[in-house]
Amino acid sequence: MVLSSTLGVPHTDAVPRHVAIIMDGNGRWATQRFLPRVAGHKKGVDAVRAVVEACAVRGVEFLTLFAFSSENWRRPADEVSLLMHLFVHALEREVTRLARNGIRLKVVGDTSVFEPRLQELIADAEARTRDNDRLTLTIAANYGGRWDILQAMRRLITERPELAQHPERIDEAALTPYLSMSYAPEPDLFIRTGGEQRISNFLIWQLAYTELYFTDCYWPDFDAEQLDLACKSYRNRERRFGRTSAQVRAPEAAATTSTPNGNG
Repeated sequence: MVLSSTLGVPHTDAVPRHVAIIMDGNGRWATQRFLPRVAGHKKGVDAVRAVVEACAVRGVEFLTLFAFSSENWRRPADEVSLLMHLFVHALEREVTRLARNGIRLKVVGDTSVFEPRLQELIADAEARTRDNDRLTLTIAANYGGRWDILQAMRRLITERPELAQHPERIDEAALTPYLSMSYAPEPDLFIRTGGEQRISNFLIWQLAYTELYFTDCYWPDFDAEQLDLACKSYRNRERRFGRTSAQVRAPEAAATTSTPNGNG
């Protein structure tokens, strides 16, 4: 059972267990180089490969990447078509690499609107990697945080119709299993590249107590070194989860002053 940060105090380590990233800046990276936007998106795929491996090497257990939001359909039709093509190409090319390297792939979002070929590739990739446990890579595609909460509520009411007559019985414990990422702990570290400082409808339920890190670095330039900078910032945060600083430091002080036999 995944522990909610609003119902309890999750265990934390120096290495974030779950990193969530909004991969922003592909188009601007290309524009600065007088290249078509497609060049930035293609370069961004290379950055994904590098960051997945860097996270695995550093002991991150869950990596969630915001690939395509439910609002990205508002972009020009040719760019949307290109992004879908890149998604198909990446799945065809990368799933063998993921399987070989022990990476489990999950895709969350409303995938029912995708073309049948893409839906088949997603299902195949998830099936081929489902038993891997080195790192869980989640791709959020046609995903929105509000959509996630709404679909979770609809599924909950469908499976437990009696709750419609007793809404007071609906609580976090009832709703959480129906969220798209119920299999993963809440993110410890959120990263957004490209200079913007907002979460853009990404994991709005799950980011309640996540540490936020924003960087001007465009996604195609984000690499292991940039990841280390984000993790360094994370290590300098005091994660209180509603407690005071004194409460957070109390266990540390007790561990420092205690002797090996537990006295003192």
